[in-house]
Amino acid sequence: MKTIIINASPRKNMNTAQLLKSAQKGAESVGAETEYIDLYDLQCTGCRSCLACKRKDAQRCRCFWKDDLSPILERIMQADAVIIGSPIYYGNTTSGFHALSERLLFPTLSYDDYSSYFQGKINVGIIYTMNATEEQYIQFGLKSRLDFDTSFFGALKGTVRVLPSYDTLQMKDYSKYSMGAYSESHKQEVHQNQFPKDLDAAFNLGAGLSK
Repeated sequence: MKTIIINASPRKNMNTAQLLKSAQKGAESVGAETEYIDLYDLQCTGCRSCLACKRKDAQRCRCFWKDDLSPILERIMQADAVIIGSPIYYGNTTSGFHALSERLLFPTLSYDDYSSYFQGKINVGIIYTMNATEEQYIQFGLKSRLDFDTSFFGALKGTVRVLPSYDTLQMKDYSKYSMGAYSESHKQEVHQNQFPKDLDAAFNLGAGLSK
């Protein structure tokens, strides 16, 4: 088994990265070979609408645009599982996450009948980290919006699982920032009590998708 872990956060050591590294350990615990990628280290863009992947003579399920993301996409298509993590910024995933999903999934889409060209099976895990509470996640429509985005990964024809991590700690010292709407003591309490449970859930996610 090969599992690719992709951090679609510009931060390399905060909540999203920590959860992904726990998922990586979970994958390795069941014998999977893993590869961890910080997406923001790459020079890449989203879909350029060149439509090369829709030509009648084109190789299917391949993005033909060339940049740092190109070899990553090829390795994902050869993997057994991919786990992608993104923080939620301004009510949605990062621009890097969108770029990756566009380039990965659009080439699988048939414009003849909207089916998927993909003939393999790749299990997918999506980890979302957010400042919002679970109640806000539902109340403000974040869940329905992100569930819609996540549904496109069904084109890879494997199991798709989502792990949301709510009310995350944004920085170590709130006193340095103008962020009076948030209680540092509350954030620290959630981080101490809930985040370890989220790390365990991420470990289990990595293990479950990589068996």
